[in-house]
Amino acid sequence: MSNLSLQLTTKEKEELHLAKTLLENPGIAMKITNVLGSPIQQGMGFLPKNWNEKLSEITTNALLKAADTAIFTLKKEHKNKASQNLLHKISAGATGAMGGVFGIAGLAIELPITTTIILRSVADIARSNGESINEIETKLACLEVFALGGDKVDESTLESGYYATRTFLSNSMSQATKYVTEQGIINEGAPIFLNIISKIAKKFGVQVTEKTIAQSVPIIGAAGGAVINTVFISHFQDMAQGHFIIRKLERKYNQGTIKALYHKI
Repeated sequence: MSNLSLQLTTKEKEELHLAKTLLENPGIAMKITNVLGSPIQQGMGFLPKNWNEKLSEITTNALLKAADTAIFTLKKEHKNKASQNLLHKISAGATGAMGGVFGIAGLAIELPITTTIILRSVADIARSNGESINEIETKLACLEVFALGGDKVDESTLESGYYATRTFLSNSMSQATKYVTEQGIINEGAPIFLNIISKIAKKFGVQVTEKTIAQSVPIIGAAGGAVINTVFISHFQDMAQGHFIIRKLERKYNQGTIKALYHKI
């Protein structure tokens, strides 16, 4: 790779390769298609005409509720403890079964619950990688996971989808961290926080759209809904694992070094 890689141990090089494999893997649509055995586009015809507008509102509300429930009220520390991925998958699958029964009509109820479960799982993965969930930077990094996945290389910067997304969010993240550091509190209704949620919701909305299209097919039912939600949470668990491996390596070395090595893989 380069002399930069000599700084990393063999285990760390393996972790970096794993992180890139996870972060740059196929998006939700491809994964759901592979599981269902048919393209999810067949569900497009079952969506109401104004679904896109409504979906944007539901997605933003889901992130706001999840943030409040899953991380901003989370106090306990269990750093480096193994994450409970399977338990969270089972919970998300049960919620997806409900979504499969009611289809798009139940999305406003199902998505906030699913998003909260996913965010709990993301926070769990963050802690297992040595992050302190009590720190505002970690809380924001957990939310950042919902913006990851599904993007291609940014043609203008030649950055990977992962680092391009982090660049897209970096200014808002820095401002929010500074705000909380100075004020000593985080106000979920503050414009600076709502700005971050809005940016993440745009990215997360792409993944939710694909999940919704798949669940809109009448024959999906409860079993199909459970499978789709399991794929959905698995995707974000992968994003979280890759993201927090990168952050762990960046803490030890620096972002510039890890970013350069990431792009050389």
